[in-house]
Amino acid sequence: MPERAIGEFFMEMPRLLHLIGNQIFRSMKSKIVVMVMFALVLASFNSAPQRTITGVITDVSTGNPLPGVDVVLKGTANRVNSDAAGAYRIVVPRDGGKLVFSFVGYMTREVTIGTSDVINVTMMPSIIKPDIIESEIAPEIQHKVASTPIRIRGAATLSGSSTFRMDRQEVWNTEEYDGISENIFHSALRKPLSTFSIDVDAASYSNIRRFINNGQRPPKDAVRIEELINYFEYDYPQPSGEHPFEIITEISRAPWNEEHKLVHIGLQGKRIPTENLPPSNLVFLLDVSGSMNAPNKLPLLKASFKLLTNQLREKDRVAIVVYAGAAGVVLNSTPGSDKRTILDALERLEAGGSTAGGEGLRLAYRIAKENFKKGGNNRIILATDGDFNVGESSNAAMERLVEEKREEGVYLSVLGFGMGNYKDSKMEILADKGNGNYAYIDNIQEAQKVLVSEFGGTLFTIAKDVKLQVEFNPAKVKAYRLIGYENRLLRDEDFNDDKKDAGELGSGHTVTALYEIIPAGSDSKFSPVDDLKYQKVEITPEAKRSPELMTIKFRYKDPDGGPSKLIVHGLRDGDTPLTRTSDNFRWSAAVASFGMLLRESEFVGDFDYEDVLALAEGARGEDEKRYRAGFIDMARSFGLMAKK
Repeated sequence: MPERAIGEFFMEMPRLLHLIGNQIFRSMKSKIVVMVMFALVLASFNSAPQRTITGVITDVSTGNPLPGVDVVLKGTANRVNSDAAGAYRIVVPRDGGKLVFSFVGYMTREVTIGTSDVINVTMMPSIIKPDIIESEIAPEIQHKVASTPIRIRGAATLSGSSTFRMDRQEVWNTEEYDGISENIFHSALRKPLSTFSIDVDAASYSNIRRFINNGQRPPKDAVRIEELINYFEYDYPQPSGEHPFEIITEISRAPWNEEHKLVHIGLQGKRIPTENLPPSNLVFLLDVSGSMNAPNKLPLLKASFKLLTNQLREKDRVAIVVYAGAAGVVLNSTPGSDKRTILDALERLEAGGSTAGGEGLRLAYRIAKENFKKGGNNRIILATDGDFNVGESSNAAMERLVEEKREEGVYLSVLGFGMGNYKDSKMEILADKGNGNYAYIDNIQEAQKVLVSEFGGTLFTIAKDVKLQVEFNPAKVKAYRLIGYENRLLRDEDFNDDKKDAGELGSGHTVTALYEIIPAGSDSKFSPVDDLKYQKVEITPEAKRSPELMTIKFRYKDPDGGPSKLIVHGLRDGDTPLTRTSDNFRWSAAVASFGMLLRESEFVGDFDYEDVLALAEGARGEDEKRYRAGFIDMARSFGLMAKK
């Protein structure tokens, strides 16, 4: 507005107020009208002209959308985040300004707002150097000290000091994985039952991808083949009967051994629309200790939980608990509709201090119990590198705590971050005992997959304590072995024991298991036990007459508990050639064989990485989200490294 016009407006203000006063005394109706008109005049005088800028943010090299990018009008508190498709919308002054685009793992961009209302932005990944660590102990005695005070630039403890104690091994690779003894062949005559718990976790896949992307061979014990297989979506039909999942079976030749058969067993969980899912009472339990002070830890954690926050509904609630040298509440339980408050609390987090993991867990459970939603999803989401080193830190103590709270209806899911001191074994145990999922977040795209694309399956359970038991027909099967699931094996007696905990199935989740079979009459060798001295085991006439290779039994409970329900499914061999099997069958076989190669399995034979690629490329299918394309690229890269 010109200065002259402004001056005239203020000169006329007394006369206008006088006229308005006269109107007030005439009638109540006139009073309301005039007050509204006066408010509109003032509003139009005070409001600055604005416009809306929209656009899409993508990775410059891949063209993939980047969700969770922070978009700020420079010099103001006006900020938004890009959505799952990388799109953003922000209101800015009519005369422009500058937009700042920042995202963990990418170079920050500053763009001047021009005349166009559409600003599409590409972002370039940055090469981030590790923080500089300065020891406060004399060099000549450093090697004698197992735990030393060190200073990390830019980090602060909860009390404000930048000095804290942490394990000296933080500087070195102290990652921990439980040992895995690969499943062997068992005689179908002497050990006809195979029993295990389902596993929908996929942490192992993204973790080994991290190693391979860094030019390293993953540790053998980091490779859990069932988690590699179950990382991917499978085109299974949705359940149509009374049970919350559909059972799919298929059998053909094992690609790595023509004399053997491969049995594919799939479960498809019922997909429930997000709006129909029960309300959530969530507690974000976030590790902000000194060990999280790395670009691929706390900054990635914050970006990941921003994505999850944007998925929350009005009926959901979130509290945030953090732990370092001590545990504390940084956000009381807040409605999911108040996203700005939740996002601001996440943005303020900083790393520093030791790791009071046990104290943090107890506080998170207390907050979850205080806000408990009967019939809802009551869950703690723990995000950490797993380095619990202060307080209640033993696996056994943590397990007892998590099991106790699980029975009270509060579940625990775990998200792992970082490298170097990553404690995979501890986090897997906590998630298993807590009736929750376990995922490893190595980049923001993985966070998008786990917390956005698979939101329902990650957070909402549709069946719990799901167990499988397979009985093999020795007249048709000489020997068998379960591929993967080594740490999910159950005793045969556990199948009918409703007190025995097992895995959970989430909304829309799929579970896939593979058995390698040596057919009866095959010359293929394995290592059977000696003949029994005191009893004789024989094949019954009923087994010889049966056309079935095996009977597959499933037990599960409803999310609210109660007695388990049983499903029985027989499987016959239709002699289907490998080339005529489904993409699901061949893809799972390709991923399993890749896992066996990484583990240097004795059962993979002469099958090599080129064979894996040929099998996978022929089974890629539609692959809309390009997860399978990512596997093919990873397998090709590692195959080239393995040849050197």
